[in-house]
Amino acid sequence: MPRRGENIRKRKDGRWEGRYYAPSPCSGRNVSHSIYAKTYREVKEKLLEAKKEAYKTAEERETPSAVNFGMAATEWIAGIENVKKYSTYIKYRSIYEKYIQKKLSEFSVSELDENILANVFWDDAEKEFSDSIQKSILCVLNQILSYASTHYHTDFSRCSRKKLKNRNRKVETLNQMEQAKLLKYLYSEMDIYKLGIVICISTGLRLGEICSLKWEDIDFERKVLYVNRTVQRIAVEGHSTKTVLMEGDPKSIFSRREIPLSNEMIKLIFPYYGGADNYVINDNKPMEPRTYQIKFQKYLQMAGVERKNFHILRHTFATNCINNGTDIKSLSEILGHSDVKITLNRYVHPTLETKRQHMNSLSAIYGQFVGQ
Repeated sequence: MPRRGENIRKRKDGRWEGRYYAPSPCSGRNVSHSIYAKTYREVKEKLLEAKKEAYKTAEERETPSAVNFGMAATEWIAGIENVKKYSTYIKYRSIYEKYIQKKLSEFSVSELDENILANVFWDDAEKEFSDSIQKSILCVLNQILSYASTHYHTDFSRCSRKKLKNRNRKVETLNQMEQAKLLKYLYSEMDIYKLGIVICISTGLRLGEICSLKWEDIDFERKVLYVNRTVQRIAVEGHSTKTVLMEGDPKSIFSRREIPLSNEMIKLIFPYYGGADNYVINDNKPMEPRTYQIKFQKYLQMAGVERKNFHILRHTFATNCINNGTDIKSLSEILGHSDVKITLNRYVHPTLETKRQHMNSLSAIYGQFVGQ
């Protein structure tokens, strides 16, 4: 059993955790660091080793050959905890622990280069991980390399990966028949939960945004919906449950936006108004995203539409806007994107009928030239 004062405890997940305090190179302040292991003895040994490393002299610590990637990564993670948004911090830490730590932690920061990363890491990563995960890995990896370069004077500060291979996965939208079936079902015996789905397919809101939408975010006079927050489940250490439902700022500064509402949408929403401080679809607290995703699946089933991910509503909204002549810049701002390229590459999916209309228009122009 651990002795008092050791700062070692057994977690609910079965792992042992040892904690120690050491100055962070990012801020100069003492911050808490955690060491994890499967047994008490193993975590105690790791903890003693970590403490010795933490209190080395500045000259010793700034010798690149004496610093491994894992130590630099641990310091970087500790340094961003109070700087980044909590959900971002948790995401970065999870990406490191799940995808990077095992492969690179024992390498000296002075020996890392493009060739080593290609041989040890990226060749497997391209086979194992999706494009999205690869981009997240690259983001975290480069931030750790930059940190090591700044604090340990390494030459290699950024991994200049070639453009990630595009797997050409087709992003689906609801076709016109599926939209008709779904909307017909939603409008029959309308309730607040069905209304939330109609709002999403009419505005492009993300799942976390509709689940955290409050009545105060809808201005009925100006006919504008404001996106001010989002909600998601996040792992929190020391909590009675593994994850908690956490409300926070939208995905990025561009995600905080205002979306104009049509007259018809205002008429549809207004009768359900439930008081400025309340949430639109769950009264006095945010809606659990997973629960709302399940409701959406049930609605699809009842409407006779095959199973789809909730995000398909956003794709469908964007495609409908393009097909009806919305300019890309306006659509990009409504969706909350930082760049119109994101809107074009990820969310715009012209239908065959739309392409046919363009071709027929072109034929009409040519016909005028030859007198037809």
